[in-house]
Amino acid sequence: MTLTPPLRKLLLTAHITFSVGWLGAVAVFLALAVTGLTSHETPLVRAAYLAMGLSGWYAIVPSSFAALLTGVVQALGTPWGLFKHYWVLVKLLLTVAATLLLLVHMQPISYLAAVAAKADLTATELRGMRIQLVADAAAALGVLLAATAISVYKPWARIGTWLQQRREPAAAVPVPASWGRYVLWGLLGLVLVFLIVHLLGGGLGHH
Repeated sequence: MTLTPPLRKLLLTAHITFSVGWLGAVAVFLALAVTGLTSHETPLVRAAYLAMGLSGWYAIVPSSFAALLTGVVQALGTPWGLFKHYWVLVKLLLTVAATLLLLVHMQPISYLAAVAAKADLTATELRGMRIQLVADAAAALGVLLAATAISVYKPWARIGTWLQQRREPAAAVPVPASWGRYVLWGLLGLVLVFLIVHLLGGGLGHH
């Protein structure tokens, strides 16, 4: 499937819009989470968690799915492909992981919002969960910033280039520096570990 130039530009515009919207919404979510954890003004704490519940379901979740969908369609409809370049594959894995973790953490977010809607939260009530939300929001922001940087710098070679160099050492094939491979596998390892830990229960419980 090859997209026409106008359609490619439309999809690119949509992908950038939803990605930036997702990033901005997570940044605001982090600010709300920090406010809910540190503020001593009860009405402000209550408003922060109510806003987190609304922004999570009506801004962050739709933006994440829209960014993922437009990114996949754009990759499949352009010469970049979905499995031709390491940077595209890594960005896809980061986006999928961030989306899955977001869905996992919507449970405690909704729970906190429901509690805040019924009564005021004290400074110590559900503190473990509130700290976890700050950490999760900061981690999500880091993942999205990493995905943005990967889109700009487009690091690493095409998939199969490293294997080709091993088979044909004399060929003039551009190969990334060794540190690039370490960064690649490190990113994939961190995403995998973080995803497994949270899916096995770390992000599902009411801390």
